[in-house]
Amino acid sequence: MITAKHPHIKGINFDLPHVVSDAKPLPGVQHVSGDMFEAVPRGDAIFLKWILHDWSDEHCAKLLKNCWKALPEKGKVIVMECILPVVPEPSIATQVIYPLDVCMSVYYVEGKERTEEEFRALAKDAGFSGFNAAHVFLGMSVMEFTK
Repeated sequence: MITAKHPHIKGINFDLPHVVSDAKPLPGVQHVSGDMFEAVPRGDAIFLKWILHDWSDEHCAKLLKNCWKALPEKGKVIVMECILPVVPEPSIATQVIYPLDVCMSVYYVEGKERTEEEFRALAKDAGFSGFNAAHVFLGMSVMEFTK
C-alpha cells in the first residue's frame, strides 16, 4: 500500500457509502463516502484503478472534470487501465485485452477498454494539459493526467 511505504502521504479511500461502511481501518487512510459523479475529495493526486473502463465516455468526462476541480494547479490523476492496441498484434497482452473489452461490454453496458488516443482525448476534454502513459505488464498501463 502506498501509505505504508510512504507514511508522509495521507490517503483517502473514496467510494459509495455502502462500500465505505464496511471498510477496515488502514494507517494513513481516511474513508470518505460519496458519489464520484457529483464531486471528488480534494487532493494533490487522485488514483483511479480499473474505474474508467466501467463507464461511457460521457460518464468518464464527468468524473474526470470532477477530479480536475479537486486538484491544485499541477495536480495529477494517475490512472491504471489496460490500453487497447489500435491494431491487434500477436502478443499475450492483446490476447488479454481484447477479451476483456468484450467482457466489459457484457458486464457494464457502457463499459469498454480504450486506446491510448481515446484516453488522451478524455484527459484533454476534461481540461488536463499533460498526458503520459507507461506500459507496465500484459497491457496494463499507468497514465498520468496533469492539470
